[in-house]
Amino acid sequence: MTTTPLINRKRMTRRHMLGAALAAGAAVPLAAVAGPAWADPAAAAHASTRLRLPAPTGPHPVGTVQLHLVDRSRPDDIAGPGHFRELMATVWYPARDVERYPVAPWMPAGALQAFLADAGFSALASRGPLTAGHVGAPVRRSGRRLPVVVFSHGAHSHQGDHTVMVQELASHGYAAVTVAHQYDTYTEFPDGRIAVPLHDRQAPTLPGDFAADLRFVLDCVEQLAAGCNPDVDQKELPAGLLGSLDPRRMGAFGWSKGGTATACATLADERIRAGLSLDGPMQMNPPLAGDLDRPFMMMTAEFTRATDPEAAAFWSHLRGRRLNIQAQGAVHASYGDNEALFPQVAKLFGWSGQQLQDVIGTLDPDQAVKIQQAYPLAFFDEHLRHRRGHLLDGPSPAFPAVTFLP
Repeated sequence: MTTTPLINRKRMTRRHMLGAALAAGAAVPLAAVAGPAWADPAAAAHASTRLRLPAPTGPHPVGTVQLHLVDRSRPDDIAGPGHFRELMATVWYPARDVERYPVAPWMPAGALQAFLADAGFSALASRGPLTAGHVGAPVRRSGRRLPVVVFSHGAHSHQGDHTVMVQELASHGYAAVTVAHQYDTYTEFPDGRIAVPLHDRQAPTLPGDFAADLRFVLDCVEQLAAGCNPDVDQKELPAGLLGSLDPRRMGAFGWSKGGTATACATLADERIRAGLSLDGPMQMNPPLAGDLDRPFMMMTAEFTRATDPEAAAFWSHLRGRRLNIQAQGAVHASYGDNEALFPQVAKLFGWSGQQLQDVIGTLDPDQAVKIQQAYPLAFFDEHLRHRRGHLLDGPSPAFPAVTFLP
């Protein structure tokens, strides 16, 4: 896979999808966003101006904190001598008390402005959604440590692009850690630097580089579990975070190139007890060298085993519990926050139904959001918590669009 994958068979990076979509409605004046106010009282006043993410369905409020990480085992030749791989990561977790803690934005302001500017449409910068995560809220502690999932984003994207899934998992008692893959992402560092994707074939942005980031984040999770703060600036962490994570129950998931990276990391690192790919191309370099005996789930849309030889080859190497589901009408961008955000963008710019379908497919957006909330949770519950329900046994009347591929 190259640093700009998805370049044929209607394959596009997240940035190009956004740019094309916004361009389709750029000539239409802005209109008010219809819909209910934010669930969070502090954000209610801005409901008419911001895009909205659906609230998580779990029983716990959500807390969040950013971490500034440096992997000193990996020199950064792009940054120059003496520099090492530098990453931003965000931990999402069930919180004990959120009333006094501000709500986190979908993306840091500077990163959001750069993201939308590159897409050719800066007018949405003031409309970025808020999340359900409360910055710095204390961790809810119970009798057991929190199972952990780490998330890898797609090419030219950002660590917040699957916030619907991430905050859903946190609201159900998981610690979810998202990572911003340097040189192929939009993020903001504590000193104010804004990182954007680097169009350089020498940049470390292959799926294997993403996978190395995930494995380093697992190292950091182990540090947090042991009571050590991995943040290079030693920032103050939320009360209860140290010692609250369970390094014996860790999983991983990712979208697009991040799904491929998840597969690479799961193959290479036995600490990942279960992996989930969201329409990952599975274009691995070097090719697969062995089999995987741990659970793995594929949620496919465009990169199906029937049409994509790499996906079929990866499937053939799965020796543990394996699942492959597909939502009818889904496209590559369907398994993520797009399904919640683009219908609102379509209203803002007066898009036709066809213009919206060109971006997010024909899968009903509300159903798509519910699929994102239900299936990853069921998968990780089964393999990290030993809570097996019936959702993964086969077709469900609650999700008629979801088919199980043999």
